[in-house]
Amino acid sequence: MTTLKAEKRSMSIKAKRLRREGFVTGNIFGREIPESIPIKMERTVAERLLKTCNKGSQILLDVDGQVFDVLIKDICFNSMKGLVEEIDFQALVSGEKVHSVAEIILLNHDKVISGVLQQRIQEISYKALPDAIIDKVKVDVGDMRVGDIIRVGDLDIAKNKNIELVTDLDTAVATVIAVHAAAETADEAAPETKQTGNVL
Repeated sequence: MTTLKAEKRSMSIKAKRLRREGFVTGNIFGREIPESIPIKMERTVAERLLKTCNKGSQILLDVDGQVFDVLIKDICFNSMKGLVEEIDFQALVSGEKVHSVAEIILLNHDKVISGVLQQRIQEISYKALPDAIIDKVKVDVGDMRVGDIIRVGDLDIAKNKNIELVTDLDTAVATVIAVHAAAETADEAAPETKQTGNVL
């Protein structure tokens, strides 16, 4: 399991200053933690983590030598600067179900040639014990054709007895629509423009 190193953060130093100095701030919370623990981690370390882990991933968090089994609960990005600013973690408790999400990853989308593939949702919400947590759901869409729909209920995660789905089973995950239908959708979304001729 991936281990991330962090250290406790002094609340006397503002988060903005820490971010300017190259840190990402965050908090650890959980049922067995009376008060959330403010932490900081080097941005380069946090960015390296996020290349393989994401919201919903289970990792080990080493805070000044104390190791927590945690879930990445939330990630805050600054879209203007293109930087991660804060990551919050939930400390897991053995035998206690946790609410999490699994990222949907579509495989073989380049093999869909008879229409336009559309991904309808980005993640699936569920509840599970710590030892049953998953952070990614891979969906093979290579055999899909126009009119096909893959729903949450069609996925392996829906058949996993250790996972209690929160996302509705009928929710569409991916669909394939005809090319002309996709073009019509794009036309409807485009703003109307008026053409005027030059007056001589």
